[in-house]
Amino acid sequence: MSLQRLLGSELPLIQAPMAGSQDHRLAAAVCEAGGLGSIPCAMLAPAALRQELVAMRGLTERPFNLNFFSHVPPAPDTTRDAAWREALAPYYTELGADPASIASGPGRLPFNDEAAELVEEFRPAVVSFHFGLPDEALLQRVRRSGAKILSSATTLDEALWLQERGVDAVIAQGLEAGGHRGHFLEHDLSRQLGTFALLPQLVDALSLPVIAAGGISDARGVAAAIALGAAGVQVGSAYLLCPEANTSPLHRAALQSPAARHTALTNLFSGRPARGIVNRLMRELGPLSTHAPEFPLATAAIAPLRAAAEARGSGDFSPLWAGQNVASCRPMPATELTLELARGFP
Repeated sequence: MSLQRLLGSELPLIQAPMAGSQDHRLAAAVCEAGGLGSIPCAMLAPAALRQELVAMRGLTERPFNLNFFSHVPPAPDTTRDAAWREALAPYYTELGADPASIASGPGRLPFNDEAAELVEEFRPAVVSFHFGLPDEALLQRVRRSGAKILSSATTLDEALWLQERGVDAVIAQGLEAGGHRGHFLEHDLSRQLGTFALLPQLVDALSLPVIAAGGISDARGVAAAIALGAAGVQVGSAYLLCPEANTSPLHRAALQSPAARHTALTNLFSGRPARGIVNRLMRELGPLSTHAPEFPLATAAIAPLRAAAEARGSGDFSPLWAGQNVASCRPMPATELTLELARGFP
């Protein structure tokens, strides 16, 4: 079965879900151009997600994807949290931020019963997961809704694990990809591969369609992925400059500056490795810190610093998510970009 038939889209192209940088507008524009638009759901409370779904239905009748996280919320670690606040204390003083303004709560929620209820009500064509899969009872509810199920794999072992649990297709997330790494079986970053090393391994080993993700930003990248056996592609960073995206002015400027040539995996902004443009916080603390609380608890203490710096026009404390290949990214409507990427398909 072709990926288009599986997903219900005209093109075997998925717009990667990008929490914090997009909403239904970008997803709907990609759908209308023939791709599969995605709505990132992990940072949305049920009422906000419902609003997004109603708005999406108002803009397109075409199939779309809802993306959820399936991480296990960590237990609070007061010792680690104290060390994290101590590491950030000089920045609070410099920026005049109040430590009392640090919010409580995780900030990002895993897929749960309330999310499953919305899937059952709105019946999206596709539901995708990051960081593995939810428990079997929740997964069965998604299946019964009629949605096709996708999930990210960063290693062959993860891809085989997903296949054994009955997903409909696997997203091969290469090391080049912007945003959070989807690894879930282990945290050893030395086992993470680039897209064009990971992709053929998965294509050869799986009986499912494999979707290439990471470092694909133009038709040449699409063609290369297809040549290596991908059934389709997932593209994220290239869409960050589209007018339909919610990418902040600071983030847009960084993406179009020489700074975008240097990205790194960092856990400073959320507690989990994610690829972004190197900024002051990453340079001074090191991109990976043992003090940062487990995902997603690191976010709360960063938020006041981010707000204070952004108010001064600085992205020094902001997560400027981006993949390693943004050189060909240009500001253009999402429809136009989708059609440009589609030129890479046979």
